[in-house]
Amino acid sequence: MDRKLLDILVCPATRQPLARLDKRGLDAVNRAIATGAITRVDGTVQAAAIREALVTRDAKTVYRIDDGIPVLLIEEGIATAQISDFVRA
Repeated sequence: MDRKLLDILVCPATRQPLARLDKRGLDAVNRAIATGAITRVDGTVQAAAIREALVTRDAKTVYRIDDGIPVLLIEEGIATAQISDFVRA
């Protein structure tokens, strides 16, 4: 993802800056997705693994990136509180 674009992206719900989710965080999210227990803000199950993602500054919400395009819809966010081994900064 282009660094200039990343510099201007913010969480649509909290307006916090977003950062690329690191490998450790992405692995934790995908392990939780594999259990079938991860839901998005709108209550739908996140069934597919995530290849790339952005995370809010407070590390409470993750937004996936599909084919290089950030999916910044509030209802598509994933709360990290439901991921037991997600490391918060």
